[in-house]
Amino acid sequence: MGNFTYFISDIHLSAERTDITECLLAFLRDEAPQADALYILGDLFEVWLGDDDINPFTTLIAAAIKQLSLTVPVFFIHGNRDFALKDAYAKRAGMTILAEQTVIDLYNTPTVILHGDEMCTRDIAYMRFRKKSRSKWWLTSMLALPLWVRKYIARKGRKTSAHNKQQLNMDIMDVTPQVVDDVLAHHKVKRMIHGHTHRPDIHVHNVNGESATRIVLGDWYSQGSVLKVEKNAFKLQQRSFTL
Repeated sequence: MGNFTYFISDIHLSAERTDITECLLAFLRDEAPQADALYILGDLFEVWLGDDDINPFTTLIAAAIKQLSLTVPVFFIHGNRDFALKDAYAKRAGMTILAEQTVIDLYNTPTVILHGDEMCTRDIAYMRFRKKSRSKWWLTSMLALPLWVRKYIARKGRKTSAHNKQQLNMDIMDVTPQVVDDVLAHHKVKRMIHGHTHRPDIHVHNVNGESATRIVLGDWYSQGSVLKVEKNAFKLQQRSFTL
């Protein structure tokens, strides 16, 4: 192995965005096999309607990740777009689903990894929806609906979400600094890796008088975005779309 680990999030795959798909497939085929592990921190798909939505596109992605998983462990944390992804699809793709906040030993540095949407507490409307949609009764009820009904609801939901975002101050959709500090303190770690905000950057926090690092992953809308972590270094990188 290459003594490094890759992290990605917010890929937002869809059959319509072939540029994103080709970039990810190339990454999985040509680069990820050299890593010690790959962590996908949510929003692998633009929308996930249930593991019963089996089609050529979702099958293609599962096969590509499965091929990688034969030699490199692949871990997945749910995002706000694909929280309905369950064990059936994860098994097809060879992914191990982790808890929404998981602490890993990353080359002797305890690190909490998460998608990050739960830290955006200033977006009150979203936090209400998040609480409802993560409840067992809501998810069970939604997944019991016919697939075509779920597709209709998802289309309406995306239009409403896009409209609501236009009305919000961008800072409201970013993480709440105090919540970040609370998560770091709760897990007793000095490093965090998350996505969701689409604002790739390195932040330094002061938690109980000690310095802690927060690494924010980028999205894949206009380029691939990858975090490469080695024992004594880490770097946010980009991958160009070639189509």
